[in-house]
Amino acid sequence: MKNSQDHFNVLRKINKKPNSSQREIAEELGFSLGKLNYCLKSLQKKGLIKLQNFQKKKNKISYLRYVITPKGLAERTRLTINFMDRKMKEYDELKKELEKKN
Repeated sequence: MKNSQDHFNVLRKINKKPNSSQREIAEELGFSLGKLNYCLKSLQKKGLIKLQNFQKKKNKISYLRYVITPKGLAERTRLTINFMDRKMKEYDELKKELEKKN
């Protein structure tokens, strides 16, 4: 479950800021570069993101960016729905507990 939450956060961040560097994404998510790299490779392996680079630039590493694939968008939507389901269940449980106390 933690992995899927991390993947969701990375997908969301890439969608929001596709031109961010790995360092920027890691910093904003509170990940180490190693953890982010692990997540990115896993997402690439699953076909949820792809690496896009600009061939005509001399300093190519500065112009790499991750792009969410259609499969990645579907997965992000699925993860969002699962997250919302969990939160709604937590809310309902808390509401029941409060009603029992009153």
